[in-house]
Amino acid sequence: MAEIVVLDSRAEAGELAADVILELVARRRDAVLGLATGSTPLPIYQALASRRADLAAVRGFALDEYVGLPASHPESYRSVITREVVEPLGLAPELVRVPGDRGPIETAGADYERAIVDAGGVDLQILGIGTDGHIGFNEPGSSFESLTRVKTLTQQTREDNARFFDSIDDVPVNCITQGLGTIRRARHLVLLAFGEAKAAAIAAAVEGPVTASAPGSAIQLHPHVTVLVDGSAASRLANLEYYRYAWANKPAWESI
Repeated sequence: MAEIVVLDSRAEAGELAADVILELVARRRDAVLGLATGSTPLPIYQALASRRADLAAVRGFALDEYVGLPASHPESYRSVITREVVEPLGLAPELVRVPGDRGPIETAGADYERAIVDAGGVDLQILGIGTDGHIGFNEPGSSFESLTRVKTLTQQTREDNARFFDSIDDVPVNCITQGLGTIRRARHLVLLAFGEAKAAAIAAAVEGPVTASAPGSAIQLHPHVTVLVDGSAASRLANLEYYRYAWANKPAWESI
């Protein structure tokens, strides 16, 4: 079962996730991080930047990217990763990959899978979750064994992401994303969610049936998952009081 940690704020969640990442890097300087974009993981990157740790050897693989958006566009995930992760944290740009950033799009999925394997796999994968339950850009109906591939975004996802663009018409229809199978191969999943709008998706991911209709429920099949949420995102969890109790009584020697 995933470890559910209910926190008072986004900043607190970011600090806790940063602690875990820095512990990992202390053990392995060239640790491999799976990097999510959007507003949800920003508290992690902000917390890491404030620590001024040496992360120059850390390698990164972004979860996803829009197809058809130039890499120079300010909302391409290449630009976002550079602006919000690489530069503030002092990562080496050449060690951070984004799906589809090298070679033709037709072979980009297989190329990305090969690059992750060659790096030794992802040590810690940062995740957010969409209001429709997607992780990465794996929309409802995605196979739990899926690998990095080109997908079509749902209208709901495009509407959710329209706030980053001038209008919804500017939001790309297609994307390339790590698959649920790719994500499940990471050694530790850290999923964050904040706000009432994510409450239904979190309840489905953590406590609902394991189903392709709720892609986030794939985390139930993983042996090491940490879910960091605020009270609003946790509000629909049936076992909320147990999760709070378990966290309060966690053995001091046991890491998350």
